[in-house]
Amino acid sequence: MKITQISKHIWSLKIWMIIPVQVWVVVEEDGVVLVDAGIPSMAGGIMKFIEKLNAGPLKAIVLTHGHSDHVGAIPKIRERYPVPVYVHAIEKPFMEGEAAYPRRKKAAASLAKGIASPLPDTSISNSARFGSLAIHWTPGHSPGHVAFYHEGDGVLLAGDLFTAKKGQLRKPMAMFTADMAEAMRSSQIVRQLQPKRLEVCHGSSVLNPASQMERYLQQA
Repeated sequence: MKITQISKHIWSLKIWMIIPVQVWVVVEEDGVVLVDAGIPSMAGGIMKFIEKLNAGPLKAIVLTHGHSDHVGAIPKIRERYPVPVYVHAIEKPFMEGEAAYPRRKKAAASLAKGIASPLPDTSISNSARFGSLAIHWTPGHSPGHVAFYHEGDGVLLAGDLFTAKKGQLRKPMAMFTADMAEAMRSSQIVRQLQPKRLEVCHGSSVLNPASQMERYLQQA
């Protein structure tokens, strides 16, 4: 597992399984928050890093969405640390197998019922937050996909809203994206927020991503 401090409060934990899979640890005043939980084999490395970081206990796991490569380490982590898990309310029935994700033939649970709770409702307030992270609903890749923005560090944790290669924004993977047109609309959050840095689950870091948006939307 490759571990990189990407800003004052955020660490990246990444492995490669044909493609990179990345999660993030965000340091808060009273502990740490895990953003996404990767695949099952990442559980041990995630817990070992949090313990070594010595920045306080794991407080919660928050999810950009509920696909299996974003929730895989949760059961093993919660055996040791029974922390709450949060996901957008719209995502819950798809993740828990009550409904089939768009463009998939059958419903399939990636996380058992009763584990995840809804994130603060972004439809009520445009400034919904989880600790230091502002929550932005960015549907398209999945119905309840969200991105988390750390305003203090200027970092947007964008999950699968994009992929990226060599610092260049790329479209999310088409075969796993529910509605590509909607994902393109959601990408405008980058122009709104003007982050210094954008992080994706599958790919490289992107610096000053707003400067790429015109080209990205034309090519996409």
